[in-house]
Formats: sequence, C-alpha cells, structure tokens
Amino acid sequence: MEALTSLAYGFSVAATPFNLMLALVGAALGTAIGALPGIGPINAIVLLLPFCFSLNLPPESALIMLAGLYYGSGYGGRISSILLNIPGDPGLAMTTIDGYPLAQQGRGAAALAISGIGSFIGGTLTVVLLTFLAVPLARLAVSFGPSEYVALMVMSFALLSTMGGGRMAKTWAAIAVGLLLAMVGIDGGSGVERFTFGSLELLGGIDFTTLTIGLFAVSEILVVVEGLRTGKVAEFSGGERLRTPEVIRCLPAMLRSTGIGFFAGILPGTGAAVASALAYTAEKRISDRGTFGKGDMRGLAAPETADNAAQTASMVPMLALGIPGSGTTAVLLGALLLYSITPGPLLFTQRPEIAWGLIASMYIGNVMLLVLNLPLVGLFARLLLVPYWILFPAILALSYAGVYAATNSAFELVLTTIIGVIAYGMRKLEVPLIPLLIAFVLERLLEDNLRRALSLSDGSPVILFTSPFAIVFWLLAALVVLLPLIAPRFRARVRDLSEGEES
Repeated sequence: MEALTSLAYGFSVAATPFNLMLALVGAALGTAIGALPGIGPINAIVLLLPFCFSLNLPPESALIMLAGLYYGSGYGGRISSILLNIPGDPGLAMTTIDGYPLAQQGRGAAALAISGIGSFIGGTLTVVLLTFLAVPLARLAVSFGPSEYVALMVMSFALLSTMGGGRMAKTWAAIAVGLLLAMVGIDGGSGVERFTFGSLELLGGIDFTTLTIGLFAVSEILVVVEGLRTGKVAEFSGGERLRTPEVIRCLPAMLRSTGIGFFAGILPGTGAAVASALAYTAEKRISDRGTFGKGDMRGLAAPETADNAAQTASMVPMLALGIPGSGTTAVLLGALLLYSITPGPLLFTQRPEIAWGLIASMYIGNVMLLVLNLPLVGLFARLLLVPYWILFPAILALSYAGVYAATNSAFELVLTTIIGVIAYGMRKLEVPLIPLLIAFVLERLLEDNLRRALSLSDGSPVILFTSPFAIVFWLLAALVVLLPLIAPRFRARVRDLSEGEES
C-alpha cells in the first residue's frame, strides 16, 4: 500500500505538462539516435547532460528526459538491427538472428511491430516489479560476489554454444575468437600489453562499435555484392502487417523473457547483452521446432522483451544502492551526482520526487514509445524498398561515420574493414557471428571477477564452487553442454530396448 501511495506521488511529479514534454522529447530523440548504427545511448546522454545542466533543469526533470532518451534508444536500435542486420548495441545482437530473416521475407513491418510490443510488455512489467521490489532485490543483487558472477558468465557461454545447432565446434570457435579479441589491449589488472603486436592504436583494445560494424555491416554488404554478381540475393518486399494470432503466440515467450531480463538487469554489470542472450537461448530450448534463426516471431520477441526489461531493471541498483547496473546507468548516476544527489535506500524517502517521479515517468514513457513507434513501422519497413545501389552505399557511409564518431581514429576505419573481410570469410564457412560478439562483450566481466575471486582465495579455485548460487549456475552450465551429447545416445538406447521387446 505504501508503494502505491508513493507511486501516486510520483505520477503527480511526472505528469506535469513540462515533465511530460521532456519525456516525449527524450523518447523521440532516443528513437532517432538508437536507429543510427554505432551511436548508442551513452554517447547521446553524455552530449545531452551538460545541456540539461546549463538550462538549470530541476534534477527530477533532467533525469526524466535522460531516462526517456535511455529506453527510447532501445526502441530505435531495433530498426537497424531488424532491417539492416546491424546491431548498434550489445543487447541487440540477438535481435538480428530472427529479425533480419523476417525482413528478408517481406515482414519487416511485422517484425518491428512485435519487437515494439515485446519492448513495451518487458519494460512495463519490469517497472511494476521495480515499484514493489526495488530495494529488497537490489540488496540481493549486491550479495552476489565474484564467484557467482564467474559461474553466471560460464552458464551464459554454455547457452551460447547451443545457438549453432549441430555446429557446436564452430560455435565454440567463434566464442574463443570473441574472447581473444576482447583481450587485445592493456590488461586492466597487471598493465601488461596483450596481442597489440607493437601497435599504439591497439593499446586501448578493440572498440565495440568497430567490431559490430565490421562483423555485420561490412560483411553483410560483401555478401549482398556477391549475391548481386551471381544473381543470388534476397529481394525485399513491402512491409506485411503483424497478425493478432502471432502476438498471442508470442505472449508466453514475452512473459518468460521479462523474468529473465529483470533478473539479469538487477545484477550490476551484466545488463541487456546477457539478458537477451539468456532469453533467446532459453526460448530456443523451449519453443524451437527448426524455425529459430529462419524468421520465428518468438525468436525475435524473446530478446527484445528481455533487452528492454534489463534496461529498466538496471535502474534498481542505481537508485536503491548507488551502484550502476550498466554503462548507461553509470552516466545517469553521474547526472545525479552532478546535482549533488546521493542515490541509495534513503533516496526513496528523502527525495521521493526524484526516485518515484522517475519510476512513474517510465510507465508514461513506455506508452509514449508504443504510440510513437507502432504507426511508423510501415514507414520504417519501406526503407528496404530503396534500390540497393542507393541503400548499401548509404549504410556503409553511415556505419563508417558512426565508427569515426565513436573512436575519432582513422585506424579504426581500417580495422573495421579488416574485421568485415574476416567476418565475410567466417560467414562463408558457416561460423556464427553472434556468439563471437556476445563473448567479446562478456569477457571483461568474466576476467575481472575471476581475478577478484582468485585474489580473495589466494589463488585457490575452490572459491568458485562454494556459493549455493554459483553451484546452481555451474550445474546448469554442465547440463546445457552435456545434454546434447547424452540425449541422442539415451534415445538410441531406449529405441533399441523397445525394438528388442517387440521382437
């Protein structure tokens, strides 16, 4: 009851005309920025934060607009992921697996619609959970130590290995390549250079934007050029609308993915990349009948719902404990500190207009984004009707502009091209690229927590298996890896026994 009273007060703050206008501006800007390949919400918030401060906006108003920009970019990012096969954010990598095949089948508008509905459901249900469970769940999340995080990351890699279907060896090879690429640069623990080959430009590591544009944008254009030359290229058609039975069929996947996204989001440092990977692989285990990866609506709804749920849930540790749950919430935390506001459990009682006003604005912002985006899905889908000779040079130019804007380095443009050519070769060899990208994103979290755990135990690996949560994660990882190896033999054994009894 107390939570409902506080939420009502939050709506009295968020529903003022001025704050409603700021939420709308943030949501619209976030959608537009998220649609640009290589430009994520962090860059947008960093640019807009001094603007908010210079206008002397009240802290609750500034945070409402920045939060609208944050989750609005999640909606916008699906446009390039689905229509162009270019994920602009780690959490959107899984969206391309079934989203882009749907666009190739002439169902780009339907794919955008189901992703918008999934994002709305995931975001709204997570805000409801955030309203009632923010403080206790944040305290539980902080109880996770380095051993739990190591086990969670291992379980994530185990789930990733199932994405290649019968090509498990190639999938593990892709994961290994992603881990190696993430190690390029200066080791954060020892300061030692790793895999830089004497290059000063590689001391800072490989930028995520560089890797993403190379893996997907450049390699996709090479594949299309090859298809045009040989006459084997998919022709996009108009945007076929989403049907009601398809939405109903996706609802169970959306509900399951909301729970996964909320759990991953409240863990500081995991975020949308882990959430969408876990949601997709879990849904593939539950619902796949050979259609996932070929344009299954459930394969698109699951990661999109989990992504938005995790984005929203990452506000929990930031508001309740002052611990950012992701890179973007770290910037939002900086915005609070800029206004001399200290987040934590007392924030909900001492500054309710900020904590509860922000939570109430998320309810409003999700509705705004759904109303803004659903009528425009047909317009977005018509992007695919632009002739190839105009569309793909424009995509390539925009992609390279995004790389240069993110890194300010001409060397990164060359590196993007090299990665694109290598990715093209991997696609010809049928080596999946998504596990590579997710492994690249998760490597730093795995490495940092493994080093921290071993430091606490004086180098003894036993600490990785002492926590109940860690043991559960390890057992689940082992089950995911071993089950595909054991199940065929078990089924063959049962079949032989049944045939013997019949004879």
